[in-house]
Amino acid sequence: MNWKKGLVTIPLAATIAVPSLGLNVYAEDHMPTPSVDTEAVELRSSLDHLLSEHVYLAVETMRKGAEGASDFDQAAGALSKNTDDLSKAIGSVYGEEAGKQFNDMWSEHIGYFVDYVKATDAGDEEAKQEALDNLGEYKEEFSQFLEDATGERLEAGALAEGLQMHVNQLIGAFDAFVAGDYEAAYEYEREAMSHMYMVSKGLSDAMSNQFPEKFNDTSAVTPAADLRSDLSYLLSEHAGLAVTAMQNGIDGSEDFEASAEALSNNTEELSDTIGSVYGEEAGEQFQQMWSDHIGNFVSYVEATGAEDEAAKEKALSALEDYRADFSSFIETATEGKVSADVMSEGLQTHVNQLIGAFDSYTMEDYDKAYSDIRDAYAHMFTPGKALSGAISAQFPEKFSQEMPSEMPETGLSPQDTGMNSTMWLAIAGMFALITALTLHFRKQNQQ
Repeated sequence: MNWKKGLVTIPLAATIAVPSLGLNVYAEDHMPTPSVDTEAVELRSSLDHLLSEHVYLAVETMRKGAEGASDFDQAAGALSKNTDDLSKAIGSVYGEEAGKQFNDMWSEHIGYFVDYVKATDAGDEEAKQEALDNLGEYKEEFSQFLEDATGERLEAGALAEGLQMHVNQLIGAFDAFVAGDYEAAYEYEREAMSHMYMVSKGLSDAMSNQFPEKFNDTSAVTPAADLRSDLSYLLSEHAGLAVTAMQNGIDGSEDFEASAEALSNNTEELSDTIGSVYGEEAGEQFQQMWSDHIGNFVSYVEATGAEDEAAKEKALSALEDYRADFSSFIETATEGKVSADVMSEGLQTHVNQLIGAFDSYTMEDYDKAYSDIRDAYAHMFTPGKALSGAISAQFPEKFSQEMPSEMPETGLSPQDTGMNSTMWLAIAGMFALITALTLHFRKQNQQ
C-alpha cells in the first residue's frame, strides 16, 4: 500500500492539532459572559460523550466481529465499559435502581446487535430477523422507560422513532461493511454519531427541567451549549475516525480508503470554508500547514510497518518541531489569549494518546490500545469546552441569550447559534477556523 499517496492529503492533523487549551478570554464588562460549564451543560456534555462513543465502539465491535479480528473481545469490553459509564450518569440523576435498570436494558440491546452479527456470519436469515424483531421490542420498552423516567417530558412515540433511526444506522453501517460498500458504511457511521448528539440534547434538556435543583436552575440548551456540543462532536469524531484509519492502514484493510475518505471529507470542506472567508490564498496556506504535519504522522505509521526505529524517531522529532511551531502560531493568532506553553502541553497529550493507541494495537496489547482509544476520544471534549468558552466569551452578544426550551422529542434538529460571516471575520486565527467548520456542519445537519 502506498501510504504517502493514500494519506498525505488526508488531514489527520485535525485530530491531533487541537489540545486542551489554557484560555484566558474575557468579554467586555458591560456584557454578561455566556457560560459553557453550567451544571446542565456539563450533563449534556457527558451524555454527548458517552452516547456518541457508544456508537463509535458499537460500529467498531460489529466490524471486528464480522472480520473475526483478534481484538474483538477488547473492543466489546470497551463498549461494555461505556455502558457502565453511561448507566452511572443516568443513575446520578434518577438513582441507583434506575441506573441498573438502564444498564440492563442498554446491555440487552447491544446483545441483539451481536446476535445480528453472529447470524450474518452464519448466513442465517431467520436469526437475523429475530434479532431485528428483538430490537423492535426493545425500542418500544426503552422508549416507555424514558418517558416514565422523565415524567413524560419525552414522548415515547417520538423516542421510538429516534431509536429506530439509531438501529437503522448501526445495522446499515454493518450491512454495508459486510457487503463491501465501505463508503456507505462510513457514511452511516458518521450519521449515527451525529444523531446521538441530538439524543443527548433532548435527554439533558428533559433532565435539567425535571430536576432544576440538581442543576442550579441552569439550561442544557443555550447558544453557548450548542456551540460546545458542535465542537465536541467534530473533535471527538475525528479522534475516533483517525484511530480507525490508522488501524486499517497498518493492517492493509480493504476499507482503509473509505476510512481515510471519511477524514478527508471533513478536512477538505474545512479548507474550502476557510478559503471562502479569508480568500483562496489563506485557505491554501492553512491546508499546507495541516499537510506538513500529516506527512510527519504518516511517516511514523510507515516506519512502524517497516520496523525502522530511526525513521520512527525522526517522525516524532518532526512532530515535536510542529508542536512548537503550531503552538506559537496559535498564541500569536489569538494575541496571547491562548498560551503557547499550555497549547503545546495539551497537543503533546493528544499526540501521545493516538501514538500510544496505535503502538499498543501493533504490539497486540489490545487492552492498552482500547484504554488509550477511550482516553483519546474523551480528551477531545476538553478542547471542545475550552474553544467554545473562548468564542462565546469573545462574542457574548452571539451566545448570551437563553434559548427557549422547546423539547426536541427525538433530538433530531440542531439549533442555529446565529453565527454569520461578520462574526467569522472578527475571530482571530484558529477561532475563525473552528467557527467556520462548526457552521458548515450545522448547515449540513439541517439539510
